Amino acid sequence: MRLLRFGALALAASLLSPLAPAADGARAPVAEGARASATGDEPSPVRAPHWGDALFRVYQGHTFDALTSLLASQHFQRVAPHDDEATAMQGGLLLAYGLHDPAEALFTSLAERGTSAAVRDRAWFYLARTRWQRGLPNAAEEALGHIAAPLAGDLEADRRLLAAQLRLAAGDPVGAASQLGALADADRPAARYARYNLGVALLAAGDLAGGRRWLLALATQPAFSPEERSLRDRSRLALGFAALQAGQPAEARAQLEHVRLQGPFSNKALLGFGWAAAALDHPKDALVPWQELQGRDPSDAAVLEARLAVPHALAELKAYGQANDGYGQAIEAFDAEAHALDESIAAVRSGTLVDSLLAKNPGADLGWLWRVQDLPELPHPSQLLALLASHGFQEALKDQRDLRFLLANLQQWQRDLVVYDDMLATRRQAFAAQLPAVQQPDRAARLQALQARQAEMTQALATARADADGRALADAAEQAAMTRLARAQAALAQLPADEAAPLRARLDRVQAALTWQLAVRQPERLWGTTKALRDLDDRLAHAAQQEAALASAQADEPARFAGFADRIAGLARRVANLLPQVATLRAEQQQAVQDMAVQALQSQRERLREYGTQARFALAQLQDRATLARAATAGRNP
Repeated sequence: MRLLRFGALALAASLLSPLAPAADGARAPVAEGARASATGDEPSPVRAPHWGDALFRVYQGHTFDALTSLLASQHFQRVAPHDDEATAMQGGLLLAYGLHDPAEALFTSLAERGTSAAVRDRAWFYLARTRWQRGLPNAAEEALGHIAAPLAGDLEADRRLLAAQLRLAAGDPVGAASQLGALADADRPAARYARYNLGVALLAAGDLAGGRRWLLALATQPAFSPEERSLRDRSRLALGFAALQAGQPAEARAQLEHVRLQGPFSNKALLGFGWAAAALDHPKDALVPWQELQGRDPSDAAVLEARLAVPHALAELKAYGQANDGYGQAIEAFDAEAHALDESIAAVRSGTLVDSLLAKNPGADLGWLWRVQDLPELPHPSQLLALLASHGFQEALKDQRDLRFLLANLQQWQRDLVVYDDMLATRRQAFAAQLPAVQQPDRAARLQALQARQAEMTQALATARADADGRALADAAEQAAMTRLARAQAALAQLPADEAAPLRARLDRVQAALTWQLAVRQPERLWGTTKALRDLDDRLAHAAQQEAALASAQADEPARFAGFADRIAGLARRVANLLPQVATLRAEQQQAVQDMAVQALQSQRERLREYGTQARFALAQLQDRATLARAATAGRNP
């Protein structure tokens, strides 16, 4: 039974660990936390268009675009009066990429400039949770220590759960229980996890009765969702293994028989149920769950142990032949699984694992929201299920995905900068082609002549206003009529008085009609002429501005071209320097991800080696027993 007891303790240790609800991407700091108002948990109205644009990109899941847009808007001071919220969002977006140190600097700056406590505390909470997920418990606890008041809404329950997890990880179950006591009694979505963690903490603290009470209450609650049913199964499983550790196999059987046969914990429950039956000296009862388990996926450690447990139980029933065959089949199964592990290790080292995972899990944009959902294209992908579910591997893979994106982004910018350089050369060429037309020597002289003519016309208009008879504004026909009248009057002066009199009377009537016509039309003509001169003033002023702009452009545009060229060249050098660094980091991170996978597979390989050794040792014991039995029989029958 040594093997079985060792396995029971190992699995029990893995079960009696804290749980937390899955992180909800919609409640990441890049969205809900950043937009919350300073006085409560309700979102504040958007008062700056550029702030609204950043929020829109975040809620669409485009975190990289949101970060670059937000940084540009902050640089040009376009997000007021949402400056503190924008800083909190920037910190959240940095957290999405695992950059918790610069995020902490931003949150500290929020605290130093006296922003609202709600925004500041929420930011510290998300920083703590990110650090916990990245395997930095001490840094996570330090971030939690900055939270000055209870958080709003469900975040306070999440904070207490996180604090309890940190205390359990630090080996302080009493401190964890103190965090979970009030939360376990609350009617909140996280209460189920709090009850489970509280039960685990009390068991770890030695309060077996208290721990069992909480876990049993959770195990008997109605469950309506797959998540709730899994938590109920896990509670039963924890109760069963706790009873096994306490030497209470009957209680362990009573708890384990409630675990679903097709749930995620069914393999462990079947294995534990068999251990409990074996501990009660009922090897025949142990065979039923173990034989069921024996036919399941061999990548599960519980299935592999069942292959040892079945022949062990057969040997206890004195079915030595069947036990002998069972150990032989177990050795073959272990060898086959070891070969499969070798194939998986080779595939992982070739880079297939990372490439396949990223290709099959495109998901959302970078950072916070992304999780592995689909298994990779590997010879035996189920061997990596436990690794894929771990925070450490998920975060390492997320870093690899981000680095690949950043490398592709830099390569795109390298190509775009060449395009910008071509655009600048085209503009320079167009400027040089159009410059001679702009540099005509008589342009300024013509403009000055027009301005002088406009001044003369303005003076003439002033004279016309003072002239009540309207002669100054007469049109060409009226001017011709006035000229003819003047010649007629001169001719009449040469005639004798008796001949000129009747003609003068007619000429006076024509003169009076013309004077009346000019007087009637003068107001309209004054208004039209004034408007035309005003338009002319505007056109001449615009022409003068253009002339000044052209003169300025002739002097400034070459310098602007040189400035753009320097910026493009500087950015090109910066991109060229960053590309090999990011490529190196990407390769190193891929190697780190592969090393994690290889280490996990090699641990399984080592466990298989131990199982094979124990199977061969047990088989040798059976054969020795059979040899001794035959020798004893031969001695009695000479």
